[in-house]
This record gives sequence, C-alpha cells and structure tokens, in this order.
Amino acid sequence: MKRIFEVNPWTVTSHDLNPEDKRIQESMTSLGNEYMGMRGMFEEVYSGDTHQGIYIGGVWFPDKTRVGWWKNGYPLYFGKAINALNFVKADITVDGQQVDLAKNMVNDFEISLDMQKGILIRTFTVFGVKFVVTRLISAATKELADLHYSFSSVDGQTHQITFDASIDADVVNEDSNYDEQFWQVLDADNSENGSFIATQTISNDFGVPQFTVVARQAFVGGELIHQQKNEWEVTDRYTIQVPTDGTVTFEKRVIVTTSRDYNSLIETIEAGEHLLDDVMIHSYGDIYQAHTQEWAKRWEKADVQINGDDAAQQGIRFNLFQLFSTYYGNDPRLNIGPKGFTGEKYGGATYWDTEAFAIPVYLGVADPKVTRSLLQYRFDQLDGAFHNAKEQGLAGALYPMVTFDGIESHNEWEITFEEIHRNSTIAYAIYNYTNITGDRSWLEGDGAQVLYNIARFWADRVHYSARKGQYMIHGVTGPNEYENNVNNNFYTNWMAQWVLKYALENYDQINADEKEKLAITTDELAHWQDIVDKMYLPQADVQINGETKHIFEAHDTFLDKELIPVSELDPAVRPINQHWSWDHILRSPYIKQSDTLHAMFYFPDAFTEEEKRNNFEFYEPLTVHESSLSPSVHSILAAELKLEDKAVEMYERAARLDLDNYNNDTADGLHITAMTGSWLAIVQGFAGMRVRDGKLHLAPFLPKKWTSYAFRLVFRGHVLEVQVTKDITTVELISGDPIVIDLDGSDLALQ
Repeated sequence: MKRIFEVNPWTVTSHDLNPEDKRIQESMTSLGNEYMGMRGMFEEVYSGDTHQGIYIGGVWFPDKTRVGWWKNGYPLYFGKAINALNFVKADITVDGQQVDLAKNMVNDFEISLDMQKGILIRTFTVFGVKFVVTRLISAATKELADLHYSFSSVDGQTHQITFDASIDADVVNEDSNYDEQFWQVLDADNSENGSFIATQTISNDFGVPQFTVVARQAFVGGELIHQQKNEWEVTDRYTIQVPTDGTVTFEKRVIVTTSRDYNSLIETIEAGEHLLDDVMIHSYGDIYQAHTQEWAKRWEKADVQINGDDAAQQGIRFNLFQLFSTYYGNDPRLNIGPKGFTGEKYGGATYWDTEAFAIPVYLGVADPKVTRSLLQYRFDQLDGAFHNAKEQGLAGALYPMVTFDGIESHNEWEITFEEIHRNSTIAYAIYNYTNITGDRSWLEGDGAQVLYNIARFWADRVHYSARKGQYMIHGVTGPNEYENNVNNNFYTNWMAQWVLKYALENYDQINADEKEKLAITTDELAHWQDIVDKMYLPQADVQINGETKHIFEAHDTFLDKELIPVSELDPAVRPINQHWSWDHILRSPYIKQSDTLHAMFYFPDAFTEEEKRNNFEFYEPLTVHESSLSPSVHSILAAELKLEDKAVEMYERAARLDLDNYNNDTADGLHITAMTGSWLAIVQGFAGMRVRDGKLHLAPFLPKKWTSYAFRLVFRGHVLEVQVTKDITTVELISGDPIVIDLDGSDLALQ
C-alpha cells in the first residue's frame, strides 16, 4: 500500500515530483473519452523513467503467438491495443535551456486531476518561468485533444520560449514481441495551418483489418518560425515571448481520425482537416465549457456523495471518473478493457469483467441502451465464439477470455481454455439485464442465440461419471487463478447447471424465428434437464471457529491442502504473486479472488443465509485479494451478513485499490473494470439493492465512519435519489411515473 496523492473529494493532487513514483503518477492521471485516451506522461522531454502511452478505442494489432511448446487449440495471435501516435510530444526551451523535469531545478510542482471537470492540470517553475499546463480529451468532440499552456515570469525578467510541437509515429509497445513496431507512415505534411501525419498498422497474416490513424495539429498563440518533417515525425516550431509581468498563453489542438469511421485514407485525412477547421473557429473557453458541461451531465446522474470520510469519497469518484473515461456507451463497437487507456497490461482487450462487474453499474447509472450495446457486442461476435468452441472440439459457443473480434487471443492454456466459467457470465449478463430492466426483448431475440449456444457448450463440456451417477466438469480453472487444472470447481459446475436451468425455463418464451434458427431438439432439452438434475456439486463439513459447519468445497481436493489462514502469513511475502514461485502458489490454499463465493454474489437469493455465512467464514480468511475484482464481492457479501467492519474494509480496498496502490501494480495502469466494485459495494452492499420479481428492494445501513451517503439510481424509466443518514433513509423520485419500492421490508410509494 502506497499513497502518493493527497486526499480530496474532487481532485487527485500531488506536489511531489519523485522519479520512483513517476509511472504510478502517470497511471493515476490518465484521461480518456472512450474514443481515445492517454497516460498522464509529460508532454515535454523527460529523460527519467516514463511510460508514454496513447491509445485509440478499437485500434489493435494481432501479435503472433509465440510459445515454446505449441498445443493444438492455441490461438494464432494475441490481440493487443497498440501504442498510437504521440501527438502531445514537445521539446521546450526557456532562453535556450531545455525543459526536462528529470534534470531541472523545479519549484512549485503540482499535478492535479480534476475529476469534476475531466481535466489534468500541471504547474511547475523552471528557469524563472511558471508553467501551467491544462490537458483535456474532449467529452464533447470525441476526436479532439487540447493542450493549453500559460507562462508567466517569476523573476521579473523577460524570457523566450521555443516550443517544438511534434506528432511522433516512432512508438512501440512495452509488451511487444522483440520490440516490434506496429506502425508505418503513409503520409505527412506541414502547412501554414499546422501539420499532420497518417499512419497504418503493418500487415498481418491473420486477416485482421489494418487500421489507419491520422493526427493533425494546429495552434493558437505564439509565432511560427519553422516546420519540418522526417520519416516518422512532423514538427511545428513556435516562439513565445514571456513578459516581465502578466501571463501569455499558447494552445495546441489535435484532431485524431481513424479508418474505423471512414472508408479510405483520403477520407480519413480530409475528415480530420474539416474537423480541425471547425474546432479552430472556437475559443479555448468554448472548448473547455463544452467539455466540462458534458462531464457535469454525467456526474448529475451518477455521483455518489459520502460525508464524513474524504478518502472514501475520493475513491468512489475516482473510480467512476476513470470508468466513464473508458466507456460511456457512445460506440457499440467498443467494450471495456481491464486497463482502459491507462496501460498495456492484459492487451487492452475485452474480458469477462464487463459482464460480471461493469454491466451492473451501467444498469444503475445510465440509460439501458448502454447495456444493450454491451450485450449486442457479444451477439455480434457469436461467430468467433463458435470458432473458439470448435477449436476445442466442442459444440455451441465458447466466449473468449480475451478478445477484440470474438476470436480467442490469449495464449495461457490454464487461463484461456480452462477458465471457461466466463462463458456462464455472458449468460448471467442476459439474466441481469432482463431482471433489472424488465425488458425481455433481447433475451427472446438476439440474446437467445447467445444463451442457447452457451447452453450447448456446457452440455457438451460436462461428462457423466458412471461411478457417481452424476455429471462432472474436469480440467478447469475457476475464478481463483491460483489453482489450475482442478476437477469439479464448485463455481464452474454450479454456473453451468444454472445456465442450463435458465435456458430451459425460458425456452417456451423465445421468438419462433430464434427457435427455428437454433433447431434445438427435444432430446437436447431432455439431456439438459438430466444434467441439471444430476450435476455434481462438491460439499463437505469443516471446522470453523471450533464448530462443525457445512460448506461447498471449492473443488474436489481443496480440503486436502494445508489450510493456514492469510493472517498467519509473513507480511513480507505479500502479495504472494510477487514473492513466491508459481508452484508454491498452486500448492497453497490461498485464493486470489472470490471463487465459491462468486455464485453467491451473482445470485444472493439462491442460497440460504446459513450457506452464505458458512462459506464466507471459511473462504474469506484464505483469500489474499490479489485480484482487483475480489474486494467488492467480499464487501457486498459481508454487508449482507451484517459484518460491517469487513464490509467497510473491503469497500475501502475496492475504492482505493489504485489510489493507494494496494497490489503494488498501479504503475502498469489502472484496474478499470475493477473500479466498478466501489459503486457495487455501496449500492448492492451498504444499500442492499436487489430486484426481486420486478420490484426494487433497498435495505441500507450507514458505516460507522460515515455521517451520511447518497446516490442516484436508474431503474425502469425512473431516477431515484437515495440518502442514508444515521437516523433515516429517504428515497426521492427525481423523474418517472409513480412507483412502489420495498424499503427495509415495507412498501414505499413514490411520486
């Protein structure tokens, strides 16, 4: 745990320019607008350790899979979001002295992410000049990035600033194979209105389209004195005279266009030119106001207000800010990468995190069409899921662990082809959407193709044990990735059974056209029912605090391990994934994230309170929470079990996972999909939000550390505001028709 930013409800601010923390600082101050985003690296030269990263939504490259021992079924390529043109690059001098904060004597340094307005402000003084740099990635014009500089003299002298503003295509990914370069330059030019460069991803052998990205820059202020271009870069050189008193400004505006939106290189270039012309007729104040107003609309719907604990308040806002910076439902072709625009780990692709954690949040804070887009994303990639299942010799659809286009592009066998529980979470997302919104149209239409082909996969993946007279699933990895190739993982088996049960329950309601396309036979339906009736779910009696309790066993041999609780581990070996060998981890009893408990997170009403309590009390002490997705699940379950201290502890970990660098990995980028967990912990945990038979239920409690909290909730065409204090919970209907909800077990009519 390491906190390098100050606690403030609306900002993430640091006054410390510590080279050791530079990468953490860059991750924490990332900006994005769903279309594109970047890490909080400095624009000017920085000779110290840094990770320059700019990423464009939906732009990726299929990097060839390289393994020492090829196995049948391996994906041919590993998809990754690639580092794009560096369009913020600058070489700045003051009176001939280069600005490089790794070398200069720097005074009054501050870097501050303003989450309310969606801007990054950096202030510092070097060589007698105070710099204030304001960066925004426009929420109003998706293709626009704006860098606004103000300069003022602090020593009473005049100064001349030389500003080389460049767009650089000579970029690489830190995680590429053998330092490959993924870009080639197609065109570049300087003109009196600025400069542009057009790039395209290099060709590949896998039939994945090549992407074209064009960046064009123009300026407000200063005097243009020189332009140049070379094989990889275009540059416009400006000079700015800084007076003895007062402030002078200089602004760089960048428009980025891609072949995702246009049909040819010429169209992509010309579109950028027209967009920049449109942008240049507006003042900086206009651009700034349009951007900040869009963020104000988002916060009006989604802000969570916590009184009495500024660290908790900062945490939830930071997480929502970065989540909305990554995805806000404006482009149905996109999804949510675990690192968003903040780093390259995990390849920037789509994981099961979206369906498990992100969809429940968007259902509560945005129009249902946002979630429909995320569901449709999986339908549009159904052919890829068929391909993935076929590669394993199985029927139906197997949704990928990692993907951009529906084809599996992750090459760790124990994850890619054993962690198949993810398939059930795609089906769970359909259920979740249908249950919360009351809209069955997607389930009974396109969603039927997704659900019933997932069911077919599970019916083929199970096997029948004649000895036990039950169906089993061997050779899997559950959500706990610290155990691989286990037999009968409880969660995997339970979810497979649930998928088949849910499919059977809804079969009569799906559209006739969908039934005809599926061509499910009565024999298939009978087989699915047989699996539901005879699925093996491991369980056992164990000792918990000196008492015999019944639990669901994580898998067939979990209880044969040496069950030493996490509390007895030497803190020096935590996190264990950074200190132990993989063999040591696999033999240990330690759980990376919720596994058996995950089914109870998805379906709290499917288990008794005794079952939830017994399993929580047994498994949580063995959980190291080294997955960013883990704390929120445990917070929600602990809240339901009225274990307030544990619920708050896990909320704080979820809310401040990156702010406090809990897992010592924030330097790689933020945990975007896990950021959903803080909202879930408050709304589903502390406020007890459930939807049962179409009715909204709330059962709030107030953590002792807080004096109150409030949030807004979108539900079936209504917007509700929930306020919880020590003495009372109030629910106000902000918009929508009258509605009756359940509050603490009693009906509450709202108008």
